[in-house]
Amino acid sequence: MKNPGAQQDVSVSQGVRMMFYLMKPSETSFQTVEAVPDYVRKATPFFISLILLELVVSWILKGKPSGRLDDILTSMSAGVVSRLPSLFFRSFEVTSYIYIWENYRLLELPWDCPWTWYLTFLGVDFGYYWFHRMAHEVNIIWAGHQVHHSSEDYNLSTALRQSVLQLYTSWIFYSPLALFIPPSVFAVHVQFNLLYQFWIHTEVINNLGPLELILNTPSHHRVHHGRNRYCIDKNYAGTLIIWDRIFGTFEAENERVTYGLTHPVNTFEPFKVQFHHLHYIWATFWATPGFFHKFSVLFKGPGWSPGKPRLGLSEEIPEVTGQEIPFSSSASQLLKIYTVLQFAVMLAFYEETFANTDALSQITLLLRLSFIILTLTSIGFLLEQRPTAAIVETLRCLMFLTLYRLGHLKPLFPSLSSVFE
Repeated sequence: MKNPGAQQDVSVSQGVRMMFYLMKPSETSFQTVEAVPDYVRKATPFFISLILLELVVSWILKGKPSGRLDDILTSMSAGVVSRLPSLFFRSFEVTSYIYIWENYRLLELPWDCPWTWYLTFLGVDFGYYWFHRMAHEVNIIWAGHQVHHSSEDYNLSTALRQSVLQLYTSWIFYSPLALFIPPSVFAVHVQFNLLYQFWIHTEVINNLGPLELILNTPSHHRVHHGRNRYCIDKNYAGTLIIWDRIFGTFEAENERVTYGLTHPVNTFEPFKVQFHHLHYIWATFWATPGFFHKFSVLFKGPGWSPGKPRLGLSEEIPEVTGQEIPFSSSASQLLKIYTVLQFAVMLAFYEETFANTDALSQITLLLRLSFIILTLTSIGFLLEQRPTAAIVETLRCLMFLTLYRLGHLKPLFPSLSSVFE
């Protein structure tokens, strides 16, 4: 058991095992929240390595890559956006949890006991199931979660397509644990539960035999991401599929799954991906007459409207024909390569910023945040071939040069400073 005052490094072995929830209580028990590693941030190289491995395996097995470049970039952009608030604030899930623990806890289980670790594993997974279910059944929560479902491909990069809003509602479903589970133990498991869900976003793994009875697997989660009628509102599990089996939301994979939202958003612009459903709710709220109907717009299902059941009518879900054509970029291959290179440069600064947050001034953090946001926006505009894309990209390049000249951005390799310019 560990009781340090600072975060621990994560070895390569631990990095691989944490992606599959195979870490042991003895190596992931900490007395304080401050000592808990940021496992999600430290997983970035493992995310990229597994995405590249999936591309190779898919090419070998199927003769084609596992996804489209424009969709992969959009998914990774959403992942970057979802993590930006943590440059300035501790996770809202953890902050709210600590508040409840410090003011309302009923008893204090030992932080260094394996039984506490395993109980938290079950508690976090159970809380995630109900949060995830409500994220599909409550429109205002769906406004955040729909981001994750907006990809029309299904591969490991889809797992990174996360919402910047989701943390502000998920904490509710974990808060009962704060009555008796120490925050440091919760902070470990809420990360591992998220990391486990990365590897199940793939089509290169089929059936896992007896494990399908207990664990959430790629097959089960493919159903969850489907827009086929038989897939809607099924398989909410995080790590254990037993919750879906117990509460009647399980559905096995049978016919081929078509992925994405029932009404595709058709954009690569990261902030439209994040917030377009909020705009829809706002417009629907004001267009719907009556206080109780307006209230229902927020708290009933995304498919609800006056006169319909709470979750809407299943027959109104568009039928899947199997001939759906995913929204794709019309940009040239050369322009797509350019966007990949610019994304890679941005990602390097993003990682360096997170690694040195404590050493950077607030103004540097804000300027880097602005550069990251402008880069992601510009990439989306370029992929969509918007008329203003060239202007936005020119402004982004000028901002890059200005920040570099003023010392707010530094080349990763000093010998390449002239290349950067």
